[in-house]
Amino acid sequence: MIVFFVKRLLMSLVVVLVSTLVMYVVVDQAIDPLEDLRTSTAPNVEDQIANRVAELRLDEPVLMRYLSWLRGASGCLYGSCDLGENWRTNQQVTSLLSGAVVTTIQLVTAATVLAILLGVVVGIVSALRQYSGLDYSVTLLSFLFFSLPVFWVAVLAKVFLAIDANDFLARPHIPPIVIVLMALGVGVVVSSALAGPAPARLRNLLVPAAVTVGLLVYVNLTDWLTDPSIGIVMIAVSSVGSALLMTALSTGLRNRRALLSALTVAAVGVGLWWPMLYLWIHASTAGLLGWPLVLTLFALALAVSAGIGCAWGGPDRARSARTAVLTAVPVSLMLFVDRLMRSWDLYTDNPVIKGRPIATLGRATPNLDGDFWIQTIDTFTHLLLPTVTLVLVSFASYTRFTRSSMLEVMSQDYIRTARSKGLNERTVVMRHAFRNALLPLASIVPIDIITLLGGAVLTETVFGWFGMGQLFVTSLDGNQQDPVMAYIVIVGVLAVLANIVSDLAYAALDPRIRVSA
Repeated sequence: MIVFFVKRLLMSLVVVLVSTLVMYVVVDQAIDPLEDLRTSTAPNVEDQIANRVAELRLDEPVLMRYLSWLRGASGCLYGSCDLGENWRTNQQVTSLLSGAVVTTIQLVTAATVLAILLGVVVGIVSALRQYSGLDYSVTLLSFLFFSLPVFWVAVLAKVFLAIDANDFLARPHIPPIVIVLMALGVGVVVSSALAGPAPARLRNLLVPAAVTVGLLVYVNLTDWLTDPSIGIVMIAVSSVGSALLMTALSTGLRNRRALLSALTVAAVGVGLWWPMLYLWIHASTAGLLGWPLVLTLFALALAVSAGIGCAWGGPDRARSARTAVLTAVPVSLMLFVDRLMRSWDLYTDNPVIKGRPIATLGRATPNLDGDFWIQTIDTFTHLLLPTVTLVLVSFASYTRFTRSSMLEVMSQDYIRTARSKGLNERTVVMRHAFRNALLPLASIVPIDIITLLGGAVLTETVFGWFGMGQLFVTSLDGNQQDPVMAYIVIVGVLAVLANIVSDLAYAALDPRIRVSA
């Protein structure tokens, strides 16, 4: 393991050094810091040119300037980072990067996680229902989303998910025809995904459709869209449903200890609903309310859930603990979202928002005053459109990769052997096929994440987010070599780290692979 890391780090260092040298020379040839002065009619233009040449050391060989830049950049290894400055504003590149990196991470994190989760789930279901109507529909939508230009999707999202949605939220009422169509759509999707004989398919169509109709009618009658909340009843139902689902996926419902562990976590979550409301109030009064507290409570919830699983686990505690932890994730999320929804009406009634909560530009509403919940809702509403845009494009590729990989795995001899031994389909799919189907994604996902961290240029431009992509474009357009090189270094370092992570992921997923080989 140690030898592997040393070899890879040394090779990565060489790759980064060579790439920075090549890109420094290329960028130096591509930009012209004297462009604005060449067309200037000022009487002292020659003096201005001479001053800028001296300031930027343009009279020195490019290799000497590269070595000077490399000397400052290498200081990042021991805490004395000097990546140059924006010579127009005299602003340090490190300060520019700090804001751009945070903005990009905030922009792409939710989109990346959702795209991976949805893509993997839909791809597996599509593979298990090969040549069905659901499979053909998923294939069609995947190719459609993959082919759509990002800027076009972003503009459509602005029109339909922001402008039209804000108009709808001003007087929210779902028409009966829309309720019927949505119910039929949900029923058809669930029926196609679960498959089975004709009576079962009919039941799987009618039950979800009836539930959808009931929920939408409830939304209309209670004006839920103007004053939303989950409530203790829905949290209880959703928690029990999450416990059953996670148990079915993790160990199967026949594992009673795992099922009891998950149901205990669900019961604890429901029991904490009322105390958590008071906890948020006291935390706000004490000035402790913020993301550090939220993340600490989430980590505590996972630890307590693991303890509950171990207490119920018996001889196989690991499975019960895993099931309990998986159940704690959606239960904790629902408790947080329920409290967040209780501030929705305060947010929409804010004079700055003006009753149009879905934002189309920027990462935050200017001059918005409010507590942690108001600010969090504002962040989510600004993230909505960019996240949807990025998810639609990334989701398609993950779905296709997962479907193809799952189909290949399901045709292997060891899958037929597992079935011939009498193992149920859940065990065959989740324990034997799913893990091996993730192998191709192990090399794709890290690279895609690094690509997004490098900046979603078009998405950032359309929605007015100044992240890494916008920093690169504006710096290149403004003939700023130091910010461009800082961008290249960050992307290059992350790229080689992504390859190392990919190798480790392969070793974790496939026991036949060893990183020490």
